[in-house]
Amino acid sequence: MNASSEAVLAKVPEVTLGFWVIKILATTLGETAGDAVSMSMNLGYLLSTGIFLVIFVAAVAAQVAAQKFRPVLYWATIVASTTVGTTLADFADRSLGIGYLGGSLLLAALLVASLLTWFRTLGSVDISSVRSPGSEGFYWLTIMFSQTLGTALGDWTAELPGVGYLGAAAIFGTLLLAVVVAHFRTRISSTVLFWAAFVLTRPLGAVVGDFLDKPVSSGGLELSRYSATATLVVLIVACICLFPHRAARTAH
Repeated sequence: MNASSEAVLAKVPEVTLGFWVIKILATTLGETAGDAVSMSMNLGYLLSTGIFLVIFVAAVAAQVAAQKFRPVLYWATIVASTTVGTTLADFADRSLGIGYLGGSLLLAALLVASLLTWFRTLGSVDISSVRSPGSEGFYWLTIMFSQTLGTALGDWTAELPGVGYLGAAAIFGTLLLAVVVAHFRTRISSTVLFWAAFVLTRPLGAVVGDFLDKPVSSGGLELSRYSATATLVVLIVACICLFPHRAARTAH
């Protein structure tokens, strides 16, 4: 199979700067939208998770049914994964009573198990290999676990004494910068670095989202969750329109 046919068959985008900008915006949106439904609408974590899970499954089904990479559909599915990740992590951390550390460890184990099973089954977790229903299933399951883990990590870090939302954002931003340096300066697998960055963007977006909508007394700006969510949607749509998009063709 030549590079041209791979570009047609790949169902996920090539990783560029625009990809990461939209990913961070999407993860921030997931936090504000998830909180808007579970907290502002008072639906609770369990019911909200059920609602977002239905939306996520429907989006994944549409993504799998698509014949080629479609940017709007792809990013809608990413947003769906971030919202279900937000409420699912909050349910695990708070309603189940296992705490941020317990939730983070549980979700990290599920993420590693998903990646290992994917690799053992199909032989690669490189995103350019996401061209079949089987690989797409593993891809989206791994993404959901990574988004949920990222929420738990973000909440846990922000709650540490003396850290707060801005401190946590600085920590995860620094870790992301370290991944970027490793990409250009080391021989660490690009696939490993991609998934590391993918996981780290979620807690970064989570703490930024919390900073926007949490009370001033808790270190946030206490902005309306609805207006913050709407603004982020507009920004994501603008980025989708402005940044070039093409299907992944090479290893990341």
